[in-house]
Amino acid sequence: MASDDPLDGRTAVVTGASSGIGAATARELAADGANVVLAARSEDCIAELADSIAADHGVRAEAVPTDVTDEDAVAALVETTVETFGRLDAVVANAGVGRAGSVEELSTERYRTMMDVNVDGTFFTARAALPHLRETEGSLVFVGSFAGQYPRPGDAVYAATKWWVRGFALSLAGSAGEDGVGVSVVNPTEVRTEFLSEDEDAAAFDERFAPGEVTEPSEVAAAIAFAVRQESPTATTEIDLYRRDKFAHF
Repeated sequence: MASDDPLDGRTAVVTGASSGIGAATARELAADGANVVLAARSEDCIAELADSIAADHGVRAEAVPTDVTDEDAVAALVETTVETFGRLDAVVANAGVGRAGSVEELSTERYRTMMDVNVDGTFFTARAALPHLRETEGSLVFVGSFAGQYPRPGDAVYAATKWWVRGFALSLAGSAGEDGVGVSVVNPTEVRTEFLSEDEDAAAFDERFAPGEVTEPSEVAAAIAFAVRQESPTATTEIDLYRRDKFAHF
């Protein structure tokens, strides 16, 4: 394996790959030499991104439209990847949504959306991927959050979903680690992405923060790629990417 392409010949799946952290992660893994499979609901976005990644990095990049809340679609995503590339070495469970609002004001629809994507989608992704990751002693990386480590009074349900993601990841590391699977969770604070852009009551983070004010998607992607690059028997369990002044108000 070439030293400048640490993931040469390997295959990675990234969910929520149409923009933000997911798109940046797909590019980062491709830059490391991995073939990448981009999964998201937006077929046009991931198809265009896949073409761009293949042209820029000389790897194979495939777009597989996927709704992570549909367990059959997630299973098909993984099977398509293995059939296409013959192996699965890394999965980045990045798909997630946020819906702001107090518990009293949060509609059942918004509650269900967060639970369906952040919790069920994460579980479906891990369940489908694990048998194949055991074969390659691969990596499963979850995108968590600062909100999954500390109380978040204004977004209790979103925070709870990220506490679930983190608890699931750490517990899964205990069960899958014996089979050589590296399980990691990456916890950023604010990231300058389109996150929350579908929420009519909140501006997206890329509108709320100026460049250089908070973490960029590429920085989170670099942390994810670092976790993926770890070779068995070593794994990076948890990586926190905090804005340097995050604890100032405490």
